[in-house]
Amino acid sequence: MKIKEVIVVEGHHDTATLKQYFDVETIETNGSAINKETLEYIKEVQAKRGVIIFTDPDYPGERIRSIINKNVPNCKNAFLEKKKALGNHKVGIEHATKANLEEALMNYVSYDNSLESDLTSFTLMELGLQGNANSQAKRDRVCDKYHLGKCNGKTLLSRLRLLGINSDELRKVCED
Repeated sequence: MKIKEVIVVEGHHDTATLKQYFDVETIETNGSAINKETLEYIKEVQAKRGVIIFTDPDYPGERIRSIINKNVPNCKNAFLEKKKALGNHKVGIEHATKANLEEALMNYVSYDNSLESDLTSFTLMELGLQGNANSQAKRDRVCDKYHLGKCNGKTLLSRLRLLGINSDELRKVCED
């Protein structure tokens, strides 16, 4: 499978795994040490070919994703569930199966900072996505529906807003 966009990953093991299964080019951030030069390069590539951010489903990976999304507009984001990225007591893209990688890359999410959304923290609380004992389970279902990876309340709110999801649409998803 050929992937047109360049995939941003954390390290060379991620690159090796992706190249084993796909015809793809990558940019490596070298772990959480992402620097200005790498961000500038990602901006250039995004403008010419498009970029898919595909970092590990852990705190450092989410940190890198956040930094890139703040500095490089309109990136696509692919998420892999933590349970699908486990290997030798470590978490990473390099531990995932071809099928799980393909699923994540086919269900990327495109964020757009110009989209309008009426969602607030109050909306999430009202729908039980925040502040309740079973909020995490409800958030997980919403995250699965939109392919957003694992989210706490604040991250879910941010990602749904970037997708332009409004409160009526979210209510329908929560009712299903």
